[in-house]
Amino acid sequence: MLPLCISKYQPLTFILTLNPFFMISKIAGEIWKPLKISGHKSIRRKYAVSSSGRAASYVSDISKDGKLLQGSVTSGYKTLNLHLEDGNGTIYLHREIARLFCKKNSPKSKYVIHVNHKKEDNRQSNLRWATLEEMSNHQQKSPQKIAYKKLQANKSVGLKLNLSKVKSIKDAINNPKRKLTYKQMAAKYNVSEMTLYRIKSGENWSHVK
Repeated sequence: MLPLCISKYQPLTFILTLNPFFMISKIAGEIWKPLKISGHKSIRRKYAVSSSGRAASYVSDISKDGKLLQGSVTSGYKTLNLHLEDGNGTIYLHREIARLFCKKNSPKSKYVIHVNHKKEDNRQSNLRWATLEEMSNHQQKSPQKIAYKKLQANKSVGLKLNLSKVKSIKDAINNPKRKLTYKQMAAKYNVSEMTLYRIKSGENWSHVK
């Protein structure tokens, strides 16, 4: 499951490096929108993200006193690290940009995917909200997952599942009269829902028929 951005902010100090050499340059068609942070009135600078995948801080006007933020990288995703009263928190830029610029097609669309599979490319056009199943199907098409799939196909030692259990899971998934939800099946077989989707899509255990 992809990490979700924090929903409650209690910022005291932002651990963000403002590089004076990264002043805001204009990109044709780029749109900036402010990040809504609880308690923002007590923060000296404001923060915003753009449709081009950039993040910046500013005092009154991005075009006049804005500075680009380099941020950090967490599990391959670009992030802004916050220092909160109750501990450190992380804002994932792709989720914030999707929240502000991308439309959800369904209440079940809780995940954000990168269309070109490049996590560092946070342009609005490269982000899309997806359901858990859509995200799983998208991931199996990435170069990294294709390589991982080939590796897993030849791996049999140290796995939580065995051939018999996987065959049982596949039979249950493909049963047209199945009444159990994926959540219920995950509990029954003691695996995650993501594992079930990966088995169904063939990303894992594709050699088991």
